[in-house]
Amino acid sequence: MKKITLLIFFVILLFVSGTVNAENFKNEKYPSSKDVEPIVSDKNSQSAFTIKGGIESTYEVNLEDCVKYALGNNPRIQAAMQDVFASDSRLRQTWASYFPQLSWQSGYSRIKQLQLSDVFRENLIYNYWVLGQISVSQMLYDFGVTRNQATIRKLDNKGYGIILTSTINDVICDVKNNYYNLQYSLEAKRVAEESVLRYSAFYEQAKVYNSVGERSKVDVTIAQVNLSNAKWLLIQAEHNVKIAMAKLNNSMGLPYFNKYILNDGLKFNACDISLEKAIEIAQKSRPEFKLAEVKVEQARQNVKLVQKSYFPQFTIEGQYQVGGKHPTSNTGYNFGGYLNFPTINGMLIKNEIREARSLYSRQQALAKSTKNNIYLEVQQAFYTLDEKKKQIPVAKLGMKHAKENYELSCGRYAAGVGNPVELRDAQVQYSDAQLSYLRMIYEYNTAKSELEKAMGRNLTESEVELELPKKRFKRA
Repeated sequence: MKKITLLIFFVILLFVSGTVNAENFKNEKYPSSKDVEPIVSDKNSQSAFTIKGGIESTYEVNLEDCVKYALGNNPRIQAAMQDVFASDSRLRQTWASYFPQLSWQSGYSRIKQLQLSDVFRENLIYNYWVLGQISVSQMLYDFGVTRNQATIRKLDNKGYGIILTSTINDVICDVKNNYYNLQYSLEAKRVAEESVLRYSAFYEQAKVYNSVGERSKVDVTIAQVNLSNAKWLLIQAEHNVKIAMAKLNNSMGLPYFNKYILNDGLKFNACDISLEKAIEIAQKSRPEFKLAEVKVEQARQNVKLVQKSYFPQFTIEGQYQVGGKHPTSNTGYNFGGYLNFPTINGMLIKNEIREARSLYSRQQALAKSTKNNIYLEVQQAFYTLDEKKKQIPVAKLGMKHAKENYELSCGRYAAGVGNPVELRDAQVQYSDAQLSYLRMIYEYNTAKSELEKAMGRNLTESEVELELPKKRFKRA
């Protein structure tokens, strides 16, 4: 009679608590235990996590919001933008050679001529005033040297723009990966909360069995140990959530943006793309691919510039002066044109040209190496994405079987033919299977973001439910 009463009690307990839906991962509502800490929040806030801070309101954010925040606040992007601005200013400085140069000079000198004093046998001392001397010079032609320098600066400016694009791609990839990591950490925390609830229910049940003499004290002790281990794993999961949120905040450039919730959960977003198409997109969109070509052209222009080291510069210059023995005693002027030849060191210039040509060849080799590395990076990202995509159905099937095994173990224990060790193993396998499935989705999403980074462009995605082959598997 006691066995029948306990069996009915446990069946009612399972009926009230319900079972975990493997598709939606909803929380089970097992009877709570006074020893369970912390208290689990309701299912509507299962993906929310809040760190106490000074912000008055709580924000709901999604991946698009996080990317937007990062684009406006990440210091790496800000630094790359300033490099672009500085490069633009250097380009304008180069073009300044075509603008006239104006200078003004004023001064006073007291002069005693040593040689003339010896000749005339008296000290010749006089004052010399320069009330104002205006000088204007204009470079008319330098045989393309300035234009060549401006071309190099223009390529340099283009390169910094490409680096800015590459930096933005890196930041977006970091934000996506950290966002997916936070989603996974929240789901892992939820699985840990469910484990605590299950072990709490089994602990309460073991105490009831022990009180009526159906189970020994060993069962109660094992249930206590299992509950303690589950609580320890829950604490670890909560710690991982905090670390994941801190990493996401750092990637956004908002380390103190510490009070928000995610308004979406971990999802599988399917995308289909061939390796050939991914490589084709990378060749057109990958910033590093374009930067390698810019650096080659920059090295080629530098060779042309060094070859012009022998060329002169034609300028005109004029001066107007007021001064003399007294500040305004006289005026003067001069003007003329000049063909200024540089100081020529044939040995030096010859070897500078050799150096420039060697650097040009080196840059060509580095460009080829960069393109090869990009090709390898796209391949690795593509194959990783394909691997994770194939692992998701396997992980989901394993979760289904683990769930069935767990339910059978619950029934055996309720009927009095199971043991707590068997029940614990089934629970551990089921929790591990859930985490494996969630981790496969997380790794698939991060692999997709890495492929997007390798290509230099976002993939078009369509959110779908993972369909298993109907002939071999059934949906969980």
